[in-house]
Amino acid sequence: MQQRLVSKLHNHLQQFYPELLIGLEDRGETNTYLNQKTNRVESLIQRLKATGTPNYIIEEECLHTLTADLGVSRYNYLQALLEQEFETVYYRMWGTGTLHYELINLINFCASIFESFDFCEANEDDRMLRYAIIGTVQEYLDTLNQPHGL
Repeated sequence: MQQRLVSKLHNHLQQFYPELLIGLEDRGETNTYLNQKTNRVESLIQRLKATGTPNYIIEEECLHTLTADLGVSRYNYLQALLEQEFETVYYRMWGTGTLHYELINLINFCASIFESFDFCEANEDDRMLRYAIIGTVQEYLDTLNQPHGL
């Protein structure tokens, strides 16, 4: 069960929090992080097993618990925003295989905006946040069109 949870958590991070996963990989802390996180749900696993809960539900409950503190995915937020507001650029990046890389760059480029708005589930639909991020994304895209950019 533990290894399946490690694998599911790793896949979840790849899909929704690649910037976190890349940071962990750069520091050589991926396995430590995954193992420490999954060890925290051991008592939940035992409690659910004792009540006869099926394994797939145990895994789902554990993954929910493991990811609850991660908050809203900046990666997914920016991916949706880029596709909606900068559709041509989005599909060009997707077509050239640079979308993932550029979204991670955008997370870093927009970090101060996310932090100043205290980005979370409660404000992910905030209009002013969206406008601020759109402006910052445009600024980033403008740098790509400079002679030193892509």
